[in-house]
Amino acid sequence: MKDQTFDQASVDVQATPVEPVSPEAFDFEAYADYEASLLERCRAFWKAESGVLVWRRMRTAEVFTWGCRDMKASLESQLGGLKKSMEYKADVPNFLVPWYGIGTVAGAFGADYIWKEKQAPAIRPKFGSVKEALDYTPVPVSQTGIGKHTLEMIDYFLDKTGGRVPMSLTDTQSPLNIACNVVEMSSFFIKMLDDPQAVKTLLNRLAELLVEFTHEQIGRIGDALVRPGHRYSSCRCFEGLGMSDDNALMISGEQYLEFAAGAVELAGKPFGGSAFHSCGNWSDKVEAVKKIDGLRMVDGAFSAATDPTPNPPEPFAEAFANTGIVVNARIVGGPETVARSVRKLWRLGMKLIVVTYCQKPEEQAEAYDRIYEICGQPGLP
Repeated sequence: MKDQTFDQASVDVQATPVEPVSPEAFDFEAYADYEASLLERCRAFWKAESGVLVWRRMRTAEVFTWGCRDMKASLESQLGGLKKSMEYKADVPNFLVPWYGIGTVAGAFGADYIWKEKQAPAIRPKFGSVKEALDYTPVPVSQTGIGKHTLEMIDYFLDKTGGRVPMSLTDTQSPLNIACNVVEMSSFFIKMLDDPQAVKTLLNRLAELLVEFTHEQIGRIGDALVRPGHRYSSCRCFEGLGMSDDNALMISGEQYLEFAAGAVELAGKPFGGSAFHSCGNWSDKVEAVKKIDGLRMVDGAFSAATDPTPNPPEPFAEAFANTGIVVNARIVGGPETVARSVRKLWRLGMKLIVVTYCQKPEEQAEAYDRIYEICGQPGLP
């Protein structure tokens, strides 16, 4: 059977249509029981040296695009997703995300969002050079328009749910990703050659701002917090700070270790380590990425329907088996597509979380059972 290809016309290929549910109509007790029934499986996996879990990710498209401006609509869409998620056979519970774009820390340098109709918020770098960014005195993220809105969204979600539903941090970008939202990208990368110390200084400064705002979020979310965070399989018993590090694709593995890894380690250390995500095919970076001190999880796309340039599974199996580092494998497609990728990803010593998007509960059940059969592990009945 031929795999699906990436749907360029789709607003969000990883999304599932859901019916919004108001907080007043949401069954918090049922979801709490559902989450509690899965926590021990998640806890045992996290402590084990090897194993497999399945997360049927329930992602609603509008929440991660233009809909993030409306807290009420975002919450109701996500509650609809949580309700629907209980129909699907899986091991990791879904959670709320106070998503408000990817320019959070860039706001500390005076940046603000550009809103275009039916699009996610965009951001334009404020500076043409690294020197200009270093000469600027950033304000705490919590005092910016973007930061304030994000914290207000967290508070709103907590108020309407009574803190009874698991919640992640907002969309956390790595220092390298943030840097290219602060400084014009080509100028920033050229400076790696012209003035490497200035680049490292900026990345460390961004990491410090990120840590400060992460503490602010965690202080508000409290016991409802799941980690590593948005886009990763996350749970109350997992650890680490999940970041998006897509700009790693723009440099070599050696450059990543020289310039970016240290700032990632600085950002992740207060939170039990870090988790690495990049869109696209970053398989040539696996040996560099696995050297990040305190790395807890990596995330990648493993089917053509998930990403136009998906990762080949074999380098991930070779690199991360017997390391204790979790591979969070996103696979859009039916049971056969999922099974085909898992066969190539799985080997003894792997810690694998398979992220599925099967649209029908019966397809999800088939995919779930096939995953556990391939891995030779006991799944849910």
